[in-house]
Amino acid sequence: MNVEEEVFRIQKKLGKMTSLSDGSGQEQALDLLRELQRLNIDLDILTKTRIGMTVNELRKCSKDDEVISLAKSLIKSWKRFLAGTPPSKDGSKDASKSSSKASSKSSSKSSDSANAGSGGAGGGAGGDKANSGSGGTGGGGTGGGNKKDYEREKESSKTKAPPSSGMSSQSSNTTDAVRLKCREMLANALRVDGEPPEGCQTPEELGEELEEAIFVEFKNTDMRYKNRVRSRVANLKDPKNPSLRANFVSGAITAQRLAKMTSEEMASDEMKHLRDRFVKEAINDAQLATVQGTKTDLLKCGKCKKRNCTYNQLQTRSADEPMTTFVMCNECGHRWKFC
Repeated sequence: MNVEEEVFRIQKKLGKMTSLSDGSGQEQALDLLRELQRLNIDLDILTKTRIGMTVNELRKCSKDDEVISLAKSLIKSWKRFLAGTPPSKDGSKDASKSSSKASSKSSSKSSDSANAGSGGAGGGAGGDKANSGSGGTGGGGTGGGNKKDYEREKESSKTKAPPSSGMSSQSSNTTDAVRLKCREMLANALRVDGEPPEGCQTPEELGEELEEAIFVEFKNTDMRYKNRVRSRVANLKDPKNPSLRANFVSGAITAQRLAKMTSEEMASDEMKHLRDRFVKEAINDAQLATVQGTKTDLLKCGKCKKRNCTYNQLQTRSADEPMTTFVMCNECGHRWKFC
């Protein structure tokens, strides 16, 4: 059985586990994830089998810390294919850290339970105090050693593992109600076209990155921060501007750049052409030669009803046609023409 068939087999089993509402089968899921970790999976297999989406669904519905940790490390290593760098070293390190963390945790639990059982047996037999005391001391020492090793390994994995999105780990754990609401609004704006293509980040992750970039600029959630978030939401939700949304989802526009873009930069191509046309028309109007007109009180303004006007007569048609009279009200600026 080749790698692709093996991945398909594992995907079917994981897919059945994600549909279970009682959360059973976590040990089997952990074994399947370890099998995926050992397989040599490339971008072609990820695209054909869509195993990344299945593992991500398992991560969301699982309540087991070991399963969640190993699933995250696998997804993180696979995402490096999209950046163009093979996950040969970093990805295997992250996955091995997660696997060793899970195995050390399980061995710690089994060791503690075994020591507790031996200590209990010694107490129940009512045997010699020295033996029971040495058994208790040995059990406590072994359990404490495993716990210390696990804590030390956990801390080292935290310091060595780089954040996947370039943001601080504190940002993803914020409890600020305003920031959480803004992240939700940004994620909903990115769902206008449905779910993003396979291999791209989820709307929740993209919304979190964009909100964090905006928060880093303002350092608080004042009115400027809220206005910036509202403008990003409006432009991302605009059905006439799908290119902005697609460029951000695909990674062509980073969260840091989108957080600082002006309304002119975020506008659609149609709006940019329209603005250019208006600017050219305004420049042409401003550059037209102004002809000194003749003041008169014989013409009445149709807008303000006053008789304070200036008129000019120009030949706009053929020579045998009457001249066109251009009138401007000196009171309200209203303009009109007649022949």
